[in-house]
Amino acid sequence: MQERSIFARKNYFYPDLPKGYQISQYELPLALGGVIAAHSDYWAPDYDIRITRIHMEEDAGKLLHEGFLDSDRRSYVDLNRAGTPLIEIVTEPDFRAAKHAAAFFGYLRELLVSIGVNDGNMDEGSLRCDANVSVRKPGGPLGTKAEIKNLNSFRFLEEAIGHEVARQEALILAGERVVQETRLWDPAAKRTVSMRSKEEAHDYRYFPEPDLPPLVVLAARIEAVRSSMSELPAAWRRRLVNGHQLSEADATMLTQIRPSLGRYFEETVRAGADVKAAKNWALGLVSAKMNELGLDEVGPLAERVPAGNLAGLLALVETGALSGSMAKDVFETMFASNRTAEAIVAAEGLAQIDDESQIVGLIADVLAANAGPVADFRGGKTSAFGFLVGKVMKAAAGKANPKRVNELLKRALDA
Repeated sequence: MQERSIFARKNYFYPDLPKGYQISQYELPLALGGVIAAHSDYWAPDYDIRITRIHMEEDAGKLLHEGFLDSDRRSYVDLNRAGTPLIEIVTEPDFRAAKHAAAFFGYLRELLVSIGVNDGNMDEGSLRCDANVSVRKPGGPLGTKAEIKNLNSFRFLEEAIGHEVARQEALILAGERVVQETRLWDPAAKRTVSMRSKEEAHDYRYFPEPDLPPLVVLAARIEAVRSSMSELPAAWRRRLVNGHQLSEADATMLTQIRPSLGRYFEETVRAGADVKAAKNWALGLVSAKMNELGLDEVGPLAERVPAGNLAGLLALVETGALSGSMAKDVFETMFASNRTAEAIVAAEGLAQIDDESQIVGLIADVLAANAGPVADFRGGKTSAFGFLVGKVMKAAAGKANPKRVNELLKRALDA
């Protein structure tokens, strides 16, 4: 980032900018250089993506070319966002596949949302993308580029680039010339359409903006912002994979799909829960409860079941005090009552029966009352074993440790 940047007037007239110029940055932008290193995250190809510059400018209006009467061939302009400040991030022409461009855009959105500078709402125009596309022969120079404006979804970006590459290749193979222009993506027809000719930088007649002083951001402020930033998404995923031995898919689910769930998972682990158990519960029952409640953030659920309380529940499962099925019921009670698992188990007498003498007594009663299934099992009918396990669990009101029941029942039947 540069400590000093200046604003300029970019002169052109188009319906979305009726005053005839745009306040932007040109010679001294907000930042220069940067790189997203190869394999720095799940999306990355095997080559770096270089950042050319980051500059500030004012937004233009929004041209509307569809959505009115079918017979209406006019375009309309919405000037509500004209003059709104925005940040433009420009990359080098380093992408070699449409899918990589779309994946990079997805990662960029996640990054901006994670540091709190953008809400990521592409439908409302908070984030959008322009794609410059050119083709070339292997080893040759880049060809004439065409710009595709205002792509507001990852799918549209990938589809538009793919179509534009094919269009330009077809033109060149037919001996025709690619025109430098601005094009729009028609999602219904799955094609790009010409919007207007594209100017070169000198055509905009840049000159310093006379009404705005230079923007000065002192090094101390830059360092203060850097030191206050939270862990970035790619680094978070790498830490979960390397530090907790999670799969890349699980790490992505916890950090990208539902970041708040990832933080809840880590709080549960810090409270003493086993990593694997905490991950399974976060991506299983906790995630399902969020879906049931229509929650995008885990906060409202965490208020009812704090991470420390979930860790307490998982500890009861790990020690055998609760079975997995009993723990699910206790979790629902925890959410409904805002009590700890220990308090619920004590109050409702839900502790799992793990005492050998108790289980042996239950097994003896079941075997005495079910001579037929016992004979079937000893005669080679293995399915009878499951029937007898069910009878023992029923006699224990579902509280017996299933593992111990299986072990002790097998011993009794083999005696």
